[in-house]
Amino acid sequence: MNFPDYRPRRLRKTETLRRMVAETVLSVDDLILPLFVAYGTNVKKPISSMPGHFQLSVDLIIEEAREIEALGIPGVILFGIPETKDELGSSANDPKGPVQEAIRAIKKVAPKLCVITDVCMCEYTSHGHCGIIKNEAGIVTVDNDKTLELLQKEALTHAEAGADMVAPSDMMDGRVGAIRTALDSKGFSDIPIMAYAAKYASAYYGPFREAAESTPSSGDRRSYQMDAANTDEAIREVSLDIAEGADIVMVKPALPYLDIIRRIKDDFDYPIAAYNVSGEYSMIKAAEEKGWIDGERVMMETLLSIKRAGADMILTYFAKDAARVLAHGRK
Repeated sequence: MNFPDYRPRRLRKTETLRRMVAETVLSVDDLILPLFVAYGTNVKKPISSMPGHFQLSVDLIIEEAREIEALGIPGVILFGIPETKDELGSSANDPKGPVQEAIRAIKKVAPKLCVITDVCMCEYTSHGHCGIIKNEAGIVTVDNDKTLELLQKEALTHAEAGADMVAPSDMMDGRVGAIRTALDSKGFSDIPIMAYAAKYASAYYGPFREAAESTPSSGDRRSYQMDAANTDEAIREVSLDIAEGADIVMVKPALPYLDIIRRIKDDFDYPIAAYNVSGEYSMIKAAEEKGWIDGERVMMETLLSIKRAGADMILTYFAKDAARVLAHGRK
């Protein structure tokens, strides 16, 4: 038989060779771990749909931060569960709220850890929507422009508490520019913004809504989050956020939208974050528990696929597990 001169299998013979020719490399430096900060003390409430994750009060977040830093994970993103909720999400901008207190506590014990904060209203409103709602002829919508003022106040309290980065996830039009203006006017021009630029109205968020206690009491979020059918719209959203001052743009969820990540990277060559969301995490965990898959291998293959698509950083509930695997040279 006549064989081709080039035989790709030659470079797959050993683990060492495969590592040497790997086109994509996943590193612990790519990982950001989401944390849920609860009001109170000595709170460690399991999230039933997200095995291994908890709502933690600030006193317990401190120990978590130490472990995260020891694993080499460079950053966390904080979501708050307040003591009380109201129609306007007033507790979001409480200087002594759970997120604000957690920022201060983490920076004391793990000063090198990059503390990112989610800026949105859904965890703080009694109705579970991402801003001030209005009901017109039975249709629940969010008042975009009035909500911007609340987001500005929330972001400022995070910056004042010592956050390293803010991440607006509300999907209101103009919110990046509004937050940038507010930060700059108060002397926080060095605080970067990670914008949830292409955030889709997704069924993959289910476990998160248990974790953050943020399920809408009526209606849904399709009037302000993106339609799964659209790609050109994602490019327009990203373009607007960059023009308004976003330093990093995010795609959420990650796995069903790998094509969006790739297209944004190709079109803009801009720093991209991808959110490997709760539903993606929980499906793998559930299948692993059933014995249907090798959970560790599927986890690493999943994260590698997100990196290969073009993400520069990955927000993932797998961060600690992946960091341990990477530390032992397995993938």
